[in-house]
Amino acid sequence: QAQLAESGGGLVQAGGSLRLSCVTSGIFANTAMGWFRQAPGKERQFVAAINWNGDTTYYADSVKGRFTISRESAKRTFYLQMNSLRPEDTAVYYCAARGLLVASVKEGEYPYWGQGTQVTVSS
Repeated sequence: QAQLAESGGGLVQAGGSLRLSCVTSGIFANTAMGWFRQAPGKERQFVAAINWNGDTTYYADSVKGRFTISRESAKRTFYLQMNSLRPEDTAVYYCAARGLLVASVKEGEYPYWGQGTQVTVSS
């Protein structure tokens, strides 16, 4: 049974940075991974995704140039470096595992999910 655990969320002022981590178990180390977020009263949305070896990444337009997704497969750990944070980035952030080598931007193509970590950006 795949398990994903996020960490690194918290409260930060606008313009600040946070790094989220996601540790996986019960799934092969080279799985494609994604980060999604859900703000209060809104649907969950795609943030970033990375393929099996890290040479292909995808980003939502709203985070391009500010967020970076990366992976250390040997540690089964995935990261989301978030810089220049804005109040509109406030959300619960989820990591998701695809169980395939190729990443996707579609939420429905990720069968495995973590519990989420709260990110709050104050103005």
